[in-house]
Amino acid sequence: MEKFDWTVTIRPNMFILKLVGLWPEGNESYKFNLYTFYAIFCITIFVYGHNFTQALNILFVINDLEAVIGTIYISLTLSLAVIKTYYIIRNMKTLKQLMIIINSDIFQPKSEKQKKLVKSNLSEWKRFYVIFMTNCWNAVLLFSTFPILDKSVKEYRLPFMAWYPYNTKVSPSYEITYVYQCISLLFIATTNINIDTLIAALNMYIGAQCDILCDDLQNLQNDDPSSDIDEGLMKCITHHKKIMKFTSDSNKFFNWIVFVQFFASAVSIALSLFQLTVVTPFSNEFYTYAMYGVAVIVEIFIYCWFGNEVELKSKKIPYAIFESDWTDASLTVKKKMVFFTMKCQTPIKLSALNLFYLSIENFITILRTSWSYFAVLRQVNSGK
Repeated sequence: MEKFDWTVTIRPNMFILKLVGLWPEGNESYKFNLYTFYAIFCITIFVYGHNFTQALNILFVINDLEAVIGTIYISLTLSLAVIKTYYIIRNMKTLKQLMIIINSDIFQPKSEKQKKLVKSNLSEWKRFYVIFMTNCWNAVLLFSTFPILDKSVKEYRLPFMAWYPYNTKVSPSYEITYVYQCISLLFIATTNINIDTLIAALNMYIGAQCDILCDDLQNLQNDDPSSDIDEGLMKCITHHKKIMKFTSDSNKFFNWIVFVQFFASAVSIALSLFQLTVVTPFSNEFYTYAMYGVAVIVEIFIYCWFGNEVELKSKKIPYAIFESDWTDASLTVKKKMVFFTMKCQTPIKLSALNLFYLSIENFITILRTSWSYFAVLRQVNSGK
């Protein structure tokens, strides 16, 4: 059977990460070469530089609640790119190794049925990737153009409030700064999109492996009555151990990213809702904030959805063992099945520093928390 390449579907994702300096060639990490200098330059100028100017601006508007929120609500999400780029660079060797492991023999689908199961998972990830990318790029387009659409460029208004050590109210400083902000926003948004979906892809791989393992367990002897059920069971046990190791390594990579993302998303959604209440309804700026809020919701939903899928699919493993043709197996094999079933009783859960899990329940909790923050902001603002 032809070897299945798990990375084909996510190659556009890896290609874009390469463009932004976050995916070196081959299976190695960063080396002392031209690409590393390119990565340092792009990330420093467009990620760190843009976030730094926005953070400085807060010091100059600290007494104005609306201005502070106007600066924080977008910079909070954009600043996550700093954390995400740091952890993906730090764990690049581990990520490259995970891409090799997922294509190893033990993770290969063994039948056409299993290939269909895998392709279903890959298609689901691809749909989320396209939806999220389209939503984010629409938000980027609106942020970049609303000063033009609102004709506020005549007042030298920039897409984002930020501090610069020069006067941005004159030409050509204004035009240069405007273009810089647009490029930085596109760069950061592209970085965030592809790191988020890379994490989702790792979780999708885990869920797909659970599907393959369940099918193997259900058909320990069905496909070939002459096969050794003990040998098949031992292969499944080894496969399960490899899945757990892959899960552990993946979770170590995105632990801090998810932790900060959950907190930032809750605050960002609340601030977006607040911004919608202080701008002119159904104006270009209103639609910009609305699109941004939707993008943040979709972003955190992707994390929770694929994390939830892993948990649900791993819960099926004990039942798959029971559904196998175990009645004619030897006592030794039956004992192994019992021990394996007991070990699989605890489902696989992806977490953020073991404080909370990626699940639909936590997604709903984040939305409720955001609404509570929004209510507080509305009350403080109305009491001014």
